[in-house]
Amino acid sequence: MVMVDPAVRGAQEPRIKIVPEGEDHPRWAEIVRFVGRLGYELDPWQWMVLRNALRRDGDRWAAFTVAVCAPRQNGKNSLLEVLELVKTVLLGEKLLIHTAHLADTSKEAFHRLDALIDTNEWLDGELRHIWRANGMEMIEFTGGRRIRFRTRTRGGGRGYANCSTAIFDEAMFLPEVSMAAIFPVITASEDPQIWYTGSAVDQESMDDGVAFARVRERALSGDTDRLAYFEWSLDADGPDDVGEDVSADPEVWARANPAFGIRIREDTIREERSNIDNRSFAVERLGVGDWPSTDQHQTVVDLVTWKLLTDENSEILGPVCLAFDVSPARSKATICAAGKRGDELLHVEVADEREGTGWLVPRLVELCREHNIASVLCDNRGPAASMVHDLESQSIDVQAVTGNDYGRACGLFVDVVNEKRLRHLGTSQLRAAIQGAKVRELGDAFAWARKKSAVDITPLVSATLALWGAEALDPGPASWSFG
Repeated sequence: MVMVDPAVRGAQEPRIKIVPEGEDHPRWAEIVRFVGRLGYELDPWQWMVLRNALRRDGDRWAAFTVAVCAPRQNGKNSLLEVLELVKTVLLGEKLLIHTAHLADTSKEAFHRLDALIDTNEWLDGELRHIWRANGMEMIEFTGGRRIRFRTRTRGGGRGYANCSTAIFDEAMFLPEVSMAAIFPVITASEDPQIWYTGSAVDQESMDDGVAFARVRERALSGDTDRLAYFEWSLDADGPDDVGEDVSADPEVWARANPAFGIRIREDTIREERSNIDNRSFAVERLGVGDWPSTDQHQTVVDLVTWKLLTDENSEILGPVCLAFDVSPARSKATICAAGKRGDELLHVEVADEREGTGWLVPRLVELCREHNIASVLCDNRGPAASMVHDLESQSIDVQAVTGNDYGRACGLFVDVVNEKRLRHLGTSQLRAAIQGAKVRELGDAFAWARKKSAVDITPLVSATLALWGAEALDPGPASWSFG
């Protein structure tokens, strides 16, 4: 394969590099021999990251958190494969959990490692069993050492004990709730380490980039205690600031892509650029993110008041109002339920939340058949409006809320919280949405702003609309639960 001149090959040093104090791993020479025996030829940048990530500070990892941010196809997966085998086979870690945003990505990571082990027969003596069942992918070595592959869910990681290393691959799609599920497993370990690997976050199309943005913000702010951070990117304020002449320059491509001229061809990037818009190219290939804000201090809904309204035994008495919302990228949808309790206080909860949209209509039909549903609502100008026709074809009447009423609904949500006329179950989805939500002007009112918000706000939008519908409902004789 003919590559470009070595003079314009990818930069092996990242634009942003943070390395904590510490010393080389005492077994570093042995690690180098181990990697060589695997048959891997790591690029200089991969060796650099691995060496710095495995530095020790006394009896612990110098870096509790390791983050690698680089455009796709630059070799992050190869780095992780080597890391996983070094940590389990050579260093004897008992449990490593590799999580990804999509099931296909998690499976691909598993299959790559499975193939690597298969080509190294000398590992047979270390291997106990490889579990290949769908959703149960795991590589188990002798002595109980395991590498577990998971698709991220709200509960992913629960049920495990003493996970020594957690890897959040595709970190630009990392819901806060997924982290909350796995962090207790990590912190129970004697010497844990967390890895984030991904590419730049574009908050216009990525709903769950705030967790990765928070790690990056730490690196930029100087709050780097036990943080190792490596970022390959063009130095620009945002993707909209990258001009066409800049994005067309192979020298710029090389700065942001360490594998340029090694595994990524110049003509391939040229074709990529001709097939996507300049903004997307700046994000995906030049590493220039539209990073979300991580400011947690100013929220429209007061988080202290919200917490005080938690009632884990709360339930709706009588008719129920459902509302649903879909994220702009259609990567996630949420259904919320609201109604009145016996004491006339309002109650709201997340009835269901899943990736994608294919499940939404069947689930709403199911809920409407099983429960006393008074109304079903959605935002008539939001992404969810596209589902109205399919629901009406199933004889479910949908109230598509207009712009003016949506503004009133957002105001009502804030009012009932401030007036303490609301109770909720204290689940993390709504809190995360409230914490990261931003607003946009809507005449003299306001509405939740999908594009400006730092997190997925489908739980908040659907909760807001459900409460708007429930405000006029009278409680009936029966209680309802969506758990």
